[in-house]
Amino acid sequence: MRKSHPVRRAVLATAATVSGIVLLLTLKPGSDQGSADAAGGTVPPAAAQSPQGGTQAIANGTVTGDAADTQYGAVQVRLTVSGGKITKAEAVQSPKGGQSDQINANAVPRLNQAAVAAQSGEIDAVSGATYTSAGYKKSLQSALDKAKAAGAAENGNGQGGAGSAQALGDGTVTGDAADTQYGAVQVRLTVSGGKITKAEAVQSPKGGQSDQINANAVPRLNQAAVAAGGADVDAVSGATYTSAGYKKSLQSALDKAKAAGAAEAAESGGGSAADASAGSGSAGDGSAGSGQDGAGGNAPAALKDGAVTGDAVQTEYGAVQVRITVEGGKITKAVAVQAPKGGQSDRVTNQSVPRLNQAVVKSGGADVDAVSGATYTSAGYKKSLQSALDKAGG
Repeated sequence: MRKSHPVRRAVLATAATVSGIVLLLTLKPGSDQGSADAAGGTVPPAAAQSPQGGTQAIANGTVTGDAADTQYGAVQVRLTVSGGKITKAEAVQSPKGGQSDQINANAVPRLNQAAVAAQSGEIDAVSGATYTSAGYKKSLQSALDKAKAAGAAENGNGQGGAGSAQALGDGTVTGDAADTQYGAVQVRLTVSGGKITKAEAVQSPKGGQSDQINANAVPRLNQAAVAAGGADVDAVSGATYTSAGYKKSLQSALDKAKAAGAAEAAESGGGSAADASAGSGSAGDGSAGSGQDGAGGNAPAALKDGAVTGDAVQTEYGAVQVRITVEGGKITKAVAVQAPKGGQSDRVTNQSVPRLNQAVVKSGGADVDAVSGATYTSAGYKKSLQSALDKAGG
């Protein structure tokens, strides 16, 4: 029998090797795709999944995350949600001064865009802005958590997302004080029928040029907040810092009003028989029942009986702290347990505090005018008073 020719053996071996390589290459993509689909079916890749999934059920409207402290300053993110999707992200607070200005002028817009594109908190840090990026992501996640909680509350109450932006609880609510380079800004809102009917700055930068700037800017910001029905107000030219602080405190007030609205909706969401005291049931509840009606006009007077003391508020001349006594849901007494003392402050305080106390009892709330010649004491008094009202449920 003839032996195979060496060349023929080489050709056959080469052909076998090539066939094996081709077979392996043919099977490789199928193997990778199989492992990717191991979960079964034709599951789309994560990036293509709908943001309307369970973890993305976020409420429409605007929501501000908690401020996240970094080594160079705080970062705070506000989201605008429409149709269950993030349509806008902005940093209402970021590190400022020195090199931070240059870094954040580049980083913040990129982070904002990334948040909208990702529709989640899973965004990459911007190179060269490690601290700002970390703070941004933390505040962004906080905003998302709040939006998801609001969305869950709406779904639980059977409410549609379209109305969520206006689901404000009736009454008065004061936003957190927002620090600026020239002083703090703090906004108080009055809500009636689910709409903002009044906005006022209970605190704003004072002294020197600030007085002139804010005498023009604050009334315009107040009007803009009422007209917009939310925090989407433009900054006033020449009052950049005051405007930024105003918008931040305004958003904080809106967040609190929305939380109150959600709580009210949850309470009234049960059967009418279950909440007899909150309904318009027959004679049993008297004035308390009428105060709980849907019109909400009496909501600011829905105070818990007892004595409650507001937070101490520091002024240029000393602290002011107010205590109110509530009986039958109404303020029957107001006293300043702390007020500026010493020198001329004694005379100013002795004249202004009794008038402020009387005004509170008369108005039944925080809508009291400052006493002429006692600007700082009046401002501190009103701020502490509002704190007391918030604690009392007003």
